[in-house]
Amino acid sequence: MSNKPTILFDLDGTLIDSTEAILNGFYKAFKEHNLTQPTKKQIYSLIGHPLEYMFASLGVPKHLIDSFILIYKDDYRQNYLSQTTLLPGGFEAVSKASKFANLGVVTTKTSLYSKNLLENLGILKYFSVVIGRDDVTHPKPNPEPILKALEVIGKTSNIYMIGDTPMDAKAAKSVGIFSIGVTCGYDSRENLELICDYVCSSALNAIEYIIAQNIVNL
Repeated sequence: MSNKPTILFDLDGTLIDSTEAILNGFYKAFKEHNLTQPTKKQIYSLIGHPLEYMFASLGVPKHLIDSFILIYKDDYRQNYLSQTTLLPGGFEAVSKASKFANLGVVTTKTSLYSKNLLENLGILKYFSVVIGRDDVTHPKPNPEPILKALEVIGKTSNIYMIGDTPMDAKAAKSVGIFSIGVTCGYDSRENLELICDYVCSSALNAIEYIIAQNIVNL
């Protein structure tokens, strides 16, 4: 496997669209606590961060955050499979990448939800490792999740991280990994271009770029 590139994917906004399930979970938590619901824009701007950070950033008092998370997770658990789809080109991206690279997922979702989603969407079989929020002490933008994924995959010739937020790129850059930002998710091209090594519109475009860069070796 050492002669293959390694490609690590974020999930939300990169391969999958679980916006409906995420929004509904947040709305229910705020409703049950009789607090003013945040706007879609406010929630969008925080997707990719751990739940505790998201709720704190939306003004939830510290002593209530655990309760909010429990309500969110209960609602999410009931609906996430039916309310999550692959983004356009997502299946093609993973299928094509699996033909020449080692693949992994690095996400701030829990690994259980992530694996269930990937299985339900028909692409879990393509990944040799899935690292979720529950697998690490420090989530992205800390490099720990990426390093843990690479421990499982082993040494490779070159490594790429594909994600839709600067957090993905910051985690990648901290360990010298090439970062690709995709604009199909929750952050702007402008923000991604400030830190990513390359920016494109989708995971499939990212895979096509990687193929072009490695054509001599494929």
